[in-house]
Amino acid sequence: MAIKQDQTSELQKKNLEAAVRLAQLSIENSQRILELQVATAKTLFEDGVENAKALSTLKDPKAAIDLRTQFAQATTEKLLSTAREIAEITTRTQTEVGKLVGEQLSTGSNDVFDALQKLFKGLPITDQNAISAIQTAMDTTRSAFEQVTRASTEAFQAFSNLQPPKGRK
Repeated sequence: MAIKQDQTSELQKKNLEAAVRLAQLSIENSQRILELQVATAKTLFEDGVENAKALSTLKDPKAAIDLRTQFAQATTEKLLSTAREIAEITTRTQTEVGKLVGEQLSTGSNDVFDALQKLFKGLPITDQNAISAIQTAMDTTRSAFEQVTRASTEAFQAFSNLQPPKGRK
């Protein structure tokens, strides 16, 4: 006896819904990051123009060096701030994706496990060891995924907690 067509269709439907949600998260994340990059580029360009205007009026070389130093420091701080914001967006998205994939692993593995149990019940020889092995493999996979998700979330959080370097006076 094979897994029924409606069981397979239901599994495929759930997987498709999860894939669509995953794609939506990815698109939303990409849009946020792109908007942030555009805003940062615009700000840095405007600051560069202002800096160039200010430098063109200076006659004192020391004042010009000081202004360039201030500009470099401000640019570095803006870039680090943008990098932190991108890391935060990525962390939030990764958490959402992790939850989604975790749900999918959990419900999907349960659905597959239930379907396999029904399949094994329909066979003349039932092997509880095979069912246990499948369940153990699914549990191990889910646990490994959760550990990877936790570790990468911690890494992104550590990056986002970095402080910009103190400027020279």
